[in-house]
Amino acid sequence: MAEPFNFELVSPERLLFSEQVLQVIVPGVEGQFTVLAKHAPVMTTLRAGVVEATLAAGGSKRIFVRAGFADVTPDGFTLLAEEAMPIEDLNADALAAQIKDAEEDVADASSAGKKEAAQAKLNQLNELKAALGH
Repeated sequence: MAEPFNFELVSPERLLFSEQVLQVIVPGVEGQFTVLAKHAPVMTTLRAGVVEATLAAGGSKRIFVRAGFADVTPDGFTLLAEEAMPIEDLNADALAAQIKDAEEDVADASSAGKKEAAQAKLNQLNELKAALGH
Protein backbone atom coordinates (compact mmCIF):
# COMPACT_ATOMS: atom_id res chain seq x y z
CA MET A 1 0.00 0.00 0.00
CA ALA A 2 1.20 3.53 -0.77
CA GLU A 3 2.61 5.62 2.05
CA PRO A 4 0.80 8.89 2.93
CA PHE A 5 2.45 12.30 2.64
CA ASN A 6 1.41 15.91 3.13
CA PHE A 7 -0.03 17.81 0.16
CA GLU A 8 -0.87 21.51 0.23
CA LEU A 9 -2.49 23.51 -2.55
CA VAL A 10 -2.22 27.27 -2.14
CA SER A 11 -3.86 29.98 -4.25
CA PRO A 12 -3.19 33.72 -3.91
CA GLU A 13 -6.38 34.05 -1.86
CA ARG A 14 -5.96 31.18 0.61
CA LEU A 15 -4.76 27.74 1.55
CA LEU A 16 -7.22 25.67 -0.46
CA PHE A 17 -6.20 22.19 0.58
CA SER A 18 -3.89 20.64 3.19
CA GLU A 19 -4.19 16.94 3.85
CA GLN A 20 -2.44 13.59 3.94
CA VAL A 21 -2.65 11.91 0.54
CA LEU A 22 -1.44 8.71 -1.11
CA GLN A 23 -0.79 10.22 -4.54
CA VAL A 24 -1.39 13.37 -6.55
CA ILE A 25 -1.77 13.53 -10.34
CA VAL A 26 -0.62 16.92 -11.62
CA PRO A 27 -0.93 18.71 -15.02
CA GLY A 28 2.69 19.74 -15.64
CA VAL A 29 3.70 21.84 -18.63
CA GLU A 30 5.63 18.87 -20.04
CA GLY A 31 2.81 16.43 -19.35
CA GLN A 32 0.90 14.90 -16.52
CA PHE A 33 2.91 13.40 -13.66
CA THR A 34 2.17 11.56 -10.43
CA VAL A 35 3.68 12.36 -7.04
CA LEU A 36 4.03 9.64 -4.40
CA ALA A 37 5.59 9.67 -0.91
CA LYS A 38 9.37 10.28 -0.82
CA HIS A 39 9.36 11.55 -4.40
CA ALA A 40 12.67 12.91 -5.67
CA PRO A 41 12.87 16.72 -5.30
CA VAL A 42 11.51 18.59 -8.30
CA MET A 43 10.16 22.04 -9.05
CA THR A 44 8.18 22.59 -12.22
CA THR A 45 5.52 24.79 -13.75
CA LEU A 46 1.91 23.75 -14.29
CA ARG A 47 -0.51 24.11 -17.15
CA ALA A 48 -4.23 24.54 -16.77
CA GLY A 49 -5.87 21.29 -15.79
CA VAL A 50 -7.20 19.15 -12.98
CA VAL A 51 -5.14 18.08 -9.98
CA GLU A 52 -6.43 14.82 -8.54
CA ALA A 53 -5.40 13.82 -5.03
CA THR A 54 -6.08 10.35 -3.62
CA LEU A 55 -6.79 10.99 0.05
CA ALA A 56 -5.15 8.85 2.75
CA ALA A 57 -8.49 8.84 4.59
CA GLY A 58 -10.24 7.48 1.49
CA GLY A 59 -11.80 9.06 -1.57
CA SER A 60 -10.30 11.70 -3.81
CA LYS A 61 -10.30 15.44 -4.35
CA ARG A 62 -10.29 17.12 -7.78
CA ILE A 63 -9.23 20.75 -8.12
CA PHE A 64 -8.92 22.78 -11.31
CA VAL A 65 -5.77 24.93 -11.50
CA ARG A 66 -5.11 27.63 -14.10
CA ALA A 67 -1.33 27.60 -13.80
CA GLY A 68 1.33 27.72 -11.12
CA PHE A 69 4.30 25.88 -9.66
CA ALA A 70 4.77 22.46 -8.12
CA ASP A 71 7.41 21.99 -5.41
CA VAL A 72 8.01 18.35 -4.53
CA THR A 73 10.35 17.31 -1.73
CA PRO A 74 10.90 13.92 -0.07
CA ASP A 75 8.82 15.24 2.87
CA GLY A 76 5.78 16.49 0.92
CA PHE A 77 4.31 18.42 -1.96
CA THR A 78 3.26 22.06 -2.23
CA LEU A 79 1.39 23.34 -5.25
CA LEU A 80 1.25 27.12 -5.72
CA ALA A 81 -1.60 27.85 -8.11
CA GLU A 82 -2.28 31.16 -9.85
CA GLU A 83 -5.96 30.28 -9.59
CA ALA A 84 -7.61 27.16 -8.18
CA MET A 85 -11.20 25.97 -7.82
CA PRO A 86 -12.57 22.71 -6.42
CA ILE A 87 -14.41 20.94 -9.25
CA GLU A 88 -17.58 20.68 -7.15
CA ASP A 89 -17.66 24.50 -6.75
CA LEU A 90 -17.76 25.16 -10.49
CA ASN A 91 -20.96 26.34 -12.14
CA ALA A 92 -21.56 25.14 -15.72
CA ASP A 93 -23.68 28.19 -16.65
CA ALA A 94 -21.07 30.64 -15.37
CA LEU A 95 -18.37 28.72 -17.24
CA ALA A 96 -20.39 28.87 -20.49
CA ALA A 97 -20.71 32.66 -20.08
CA GLN A 98 -16.94 32.98 -19.47
CA ILE A 99 -16.22 30.93 -22.62
CA LYS A 100 -18.55 33.13 -24.67
CA ASP A 101 -16.81 36.27 -23.35
CA ALA A 102 -13.39 34.78 -24.10
CA GLU A 103 -14.44 33.89 -27.66
CA GLU A 104 -15.53 37.51 -28.15
CA ASP A 105 -12.20 38.72 -26.73
CA VAL A 106 -10.33 36.58 -29.28
CA ALA A 107 -12.46 37.92 -32.14
CA ASP A 108 -12.10 41.55 -30.98
CA ALA A 109 -8.35 41.48 -30.21
CA SER A 110 -6.62 44.51 -31.74
CA SER A 111 -3.08 43.10 -31.79
CA ALA A 112 -1.32 39.77 -32.10
CA GLY A 113 -0.27 39.90 -28.43
CA LYS A 114 -3.81 40.58 -27.22
CA LYS A 115 -5.18 37.84 -29.47
CA GLU A 116 -2.61 35.35 -28.15
CA ALA A 117 -3.47 36.19 -24.52
CA ALA A 118 -7.21 35.95 -25.19
CA GLN A 119 -6.74 32.61 -26.98
CA ALA A 120 -4.70 31.24 -24.05
CA LYS A 121 -7.52 32.17 -21.65
CA LEU A 122 -10.10 30.58 -23.96
CA ASN A 123 -8.00 27.39 -24.16
CA GLN A 124 -7.86 27.21 -20.36
CA LEU A 125 -11.62 27.65 -20.06
CA ASN A 126 -12.18 24.90 -22.63
CA GLU A 127 -9.86 22.61 -20.65
CA LEU A 128 -11.95 23.31 -17.58
CA LYS A 129 -15.12 22.54 -19.53
CA ALA A 130 -13.59 19.23 -20.66
CA ALA A 131 -12.59 18.43 -17.06
CA LEU A 132 -16.18 18.91 -16.00
CA GLY A 133 -17.34 16.57 -18.76
CA HIS A 134 -19.53 19.17 -20.51
